[in-house]
Amino acid sequence: MTAQVEAESASDAGHWAPGDHILWRYRANATDRVHICRPVTVVQDTDDLLAVWLASGTACVRPVLADGTPPYQEPLATRYTKPRTTAVGTWTGTGVLKLARPGEPWSVWLFWDLDWRFRNWYVNLEEPLARWAGGVDSEDHFLDIAVYPDRRWEWKDEDEFAQAQRVGLMSAARAEEVRAAGHAAVEHIESWGAPFTSGWEGWRPDPAWPVPALPDDWGRVPAPQRA
Repeated sequence: MTAQVEAESASDAGHWAPGDHILWRYRANATDRVHICRPVTVVQDTDDLLAVWLASGTACVRPVLADGTPPYQEPLATRYTKPRTTAVGTWTGTGVLKLARPGEPWSVWLFWDLDWRFRNWYVNLEEPLARWAGGVDSEDHFLDIAVYPDRRWEWKDEDEFAQAQRVGLMSAARAEEVRAAGHAAVEHIESWGAPFTSGWEGWRPDPAWPVPALPDDWGRVPAPQRA
């Protein structure tokens, strides 16, 4: 049985087991097409928390402009209007630990420097994760929050959030919902509870874990998770 099939079997049973490989995916905004796909290893999966590890060296699907240019290199004025496609690239660095709670409109990512010195948390505002047999799907909402060990925080990508509204990728009503979710996240940050006090900064991946493979059918329509 392949790791992906094993993960789907575990998902059908309700939760994935530590070490399972699943897909963490994002739909392109205003479409149902998957344009980001990251194979990850399950660290913990309970009724309260899904934690996964995105390892360095993982082959991931990412959006690019039709000529292959990474979107961040395109001027903001045309970043979201030029034709796009997808490409496969390799995730580099120390890897990223992603934490998500059911129904919450954000996930929290942990970043380290190459020497494993903890750098910061990153609150990624997004649709609450939708679980399916092979992983989780969401839609990114552009606006994010960086949180630092000294409890400082700052908004990130506000220019992209505004531009997405200007070009019609996000309605005014949805933008208000996202901003409200951001303020709720800030309240959570300022209360300084989990995951900021949960000790995840000291967590390390099992060195025996293999790097998950990117399946050929990474963009498939998800099979629903069984109850």
